[in-house]
Amino acid sequence: MNALAAAAPVQDGIIIQAESLARSFGPVQAVRGISLQVRRGELYGLIGPDGAGKTTTIRMIAGLVTPDSGRAMVLGHDSLRGGLAVREYMGLMPQQYSLYGDLSIAENLRFFGRLFCLPRKLFEERAQRLLKITRLDRFTDRRADALSGGMYKKLALACALLHQPSVLLLDEPTNGVDPVSRRELWELLYEFVGEGMAVLVSTPYMDEAERCHRVGLIDRGVLLDEGSPHDLVKAFPHEAFEIDGGSREQLHELLERLPQVLASSPAGTRLKVVLEKGTAARVGEQLAPVGAKLRPSSLDFEDMFLVRLSQEGR
Repeated sequence: MNALAAAAPVQDGIIIQAESLARSFGPVQAVRGISLQVRRGELYGLIGPDGAGKTTTIRMIAGLVTPDSGRAMVLGHDSLRGGLAVREYMGLMPQQYSLYGDLSIAENLRFFGRLFCLPRKLFEERAQRLLKITRLDRFTDRRADALSGGMYKKLALACALLHQPSVLLLDEPTNGVDPVSRRELWELLYEFVGEGMAVLVSTPYMDEAERCHRVGLIDRGVLLDEGSPHDLVKAFPHEAFEIDGGSREQLHELLERLPQVLASSPAGTRLKVVLEKGTAARVGEQLAPVGAKLRPSSLDFEDMFLVRLSQEGR
């Protein structure tokens, strides 16, 4: 499922290129100067909380929203003005419902097949493959509005892939999806990326961020950092600990007063904290009077991201 051979030549394998994208809606600056690149065979995650600017960024890259400044290039063409040179090779799965609820799975696929002007034989071949790999082949008569969240998202993905795009844009594709379907959706993405597709996906979930080849951390319309999840965590200069003992209420009050505590989050029945490097002994002395002590823990992507948000005043 690879149309790259027929697409425009790309420099250094760069399929998506955003350059200083900015967009405001009235007084709200949704996106402020975002630049990023996605290469052939790469899964790039745009990671951030709700309202960070992820959807607006993806819609500008898709050519659905005009940027106030900057530009987005897809396969060497301006995504806003490239017309068929871009649309023919792009698949888009928006966050909002994009299917016809009163149509069945088979009818939705046929509708999008006609929208993409696919010959009947070619449509049937591609639809059968997509139905099989999404495991929807046993439910083709079921209406879209009767599908579970996971099945609906897989059908939306199949419809976006019917024309074999080289570029796939997905806006929070697993929002509202059960854990099993989430895993299956990501397995599908890995399969398509392995065939050379460039995938840009937005998500607020930290565990999904760790599945991407590279990520861009976004908050309040600004790209805070970029790189592979492993490298970003490895370069993080602070330390993580879990707190044993003490009441949750006492700990919260105490931790809020300690400037060495950069972030805290629940870790089962304990609290996990990120501390400035070299301050564990000092913090441990503050915890002792409330019957608590620190235990070393491993840093993960979520720890790093929480600290970055706190440093930005979130």
